[in-house]
Amino acid sequence: MRFTIFLVPTREPSRYILPMPVTLTDIRAAQRRIAGGVIVSPCPESIPLAEITGSKIYCKLDNFQRTGSFKERGARNALLRLSPPARRRGVIAASAGNHALGLAYHGRLLGIPVTVVMPDYAPLIKITTCQRLGATVLIRGTDFAEARREADALVADRNLTYIHGFDDPDIIAGQGTIGLEILRQVPDVDAIVCPIGGGGLIAGVSLAVKSLRRRVRIIGVESISTGNFAAALRAGHPVTVARRPTLADGLATLTVGANAFALARRRVDAVVQVTEDWISLAILRMLELEKTVVEGAAAAPLAAMMSGQLPGLRGRKVVLVVCGGNIDPAILSRVIEKGLVHDGRLTRFTARISDRPGGLAILCRVIAETGASIKDIAHDRAFSGPDVSAVHAVCTVETRDRAHIAALHRALKKNGFPLVVAK
Repeated sequence: MRFTIFLVPTREPSRYILPMPVTLTDIRAAQRRIAGGVIVSPCPESIPLAEITGSKIYCKLDNFQRTGSFKERGARNALLRLSPPARRRGVIAASAGNHALGLAYHGRLLGIPVTVVMPDYAPLIKITTCQRLGATVLIRGTDFAEARREADALVADRNLTYIHGFDDPDIIAGQGTIGLEILRQVPDVDAIVCPIGGGGLIAGVSLAVKSLRRRVRIIGVESISTGNFAAALRAGHPVTVARRPTLADGLATLTVGANAFALARRRVDAVVQVTEDWISLAILRMLELEKTVVEGAAAAPLAAMMSGQLPGLRGRKVVLVVCGGNIDPAILSRVIEKGLVHDGRLTRFTARISDRPGGLAILCRVIAETGASIKDIAHDRAFSGPDVSAVHAVCTVETRDRAHIAALHRALKKNGFPLVVAK
């Protein structure tokens, strides 16, 4: 696998310098403003994750928020900053899900009407939850840009206030409260590893942390299927990145925000990209080792640690920003199965056996003697070749690891079963 680390430049072209939209004072004000409405999420140490990464790992569990995401912080802060007339008219946003959930929940608590426009790839669980929380949900467009255009049209038609999910200064200030909490919970932290989509989260976190502890390293993580921040670094300004399918749907924003980029580019020490396979495996590791369900974006920091791209963090105190847990259950089940295959704990092969009585029993006995467990067997007679006395048995088998799979294959071949192994 090929991975790239993008070091953040220390100088920026003057034509892209924007007025500083957020300050540490704004983040501290946001922290006071949202207190009582948004929980201070836990940040426990994880011994199991430390064992597999070689670092002293802490997990900032913002998937514990009421709607399962850090987005509540910025949403509540932005809603509380509205004027009374704007509150009465209501707000609108384009969102793939978590920003919409945060607005819907806190809009209901504060009595502010909320409309959200979602692209058609938004997870079903996020759509239905938004509706249950009382928001008006519109499914429009194949990507975030199309959803945003629809939202902008409704802003003009209905005189609503648009709240940008990752580039509004009040949103960025709200997300920055995570950084303040981390410094209080892990005061001697060496590095914070944070996912990047539109950039609002890492902009707020890096501003809060670097303003108070400049030595703390801020590492951003993207999926290779998104890459918004890395593309902006190469160009020197935000650019549009074509959307590709990704488990980390929360990172699929097409571009990093201009305000977020201006804030983060000098404060983020490095950006790494991880493959979908590593994200999938990280979701499984969080489920098994931390007993917590996370979505793809939230698994990205652990994926970066496991993939070996951050060797400089070995032995260091590292906080992983676990930003959300809103993964579609149907997707989760497929992720678990793919993770088991990656680990060598689930394998599939086709064995050629006799179609006479006892043929299948012999195959099952050999599998059982190796300590493997048969999950499924299907007979394929139509495509088993010219010998009508033989049949292909397609077997899905549970194993301990890859060494166990190799031992199983050797035993089957020793007992005269030709194999075709699924890749």
